Amino acid sequence: MPFDPHLADLMRTALAGRPGVQEKKMFGGFCWMLHGHMLCGVEVGRFMFRVGKDLEAEALSRPGAKPMDITGKPMRGIVWVNADDAIDAGLGNWIELAARFANSLPPK
Repeated sequence: MPFDPHLADLMRTALAGRPGVQEKKMFGGFCWMLHGHMLCGVEVGRFMFRVGKDLEAEALSRPGAKPMDITGKPMRGIVWVNADDAIDAGLGNWIELAARFANSLPPK
């Protein structure tokens, strides 16, 4: 997945100092893991957040969010968020939503 270096830097800054976060190069771009579980990522012009199925409706009700669909079949529990909308809402708010899901999973 191609990525935008500027968006990656914004995500790094938003995640700085958060315990349990690791950056991984994946899919030709970058994803961030929380206690070994995928939390978020960046692409060109948008962010990806793994919110889980229980929080998916809440995530999709926010501006700029849509289901992650790469192959024609949406990936449940993962959303794309337009970069401008995510930044306007505050990346921290999106990270907190995704962290609620990741923290509900046992550490790897």
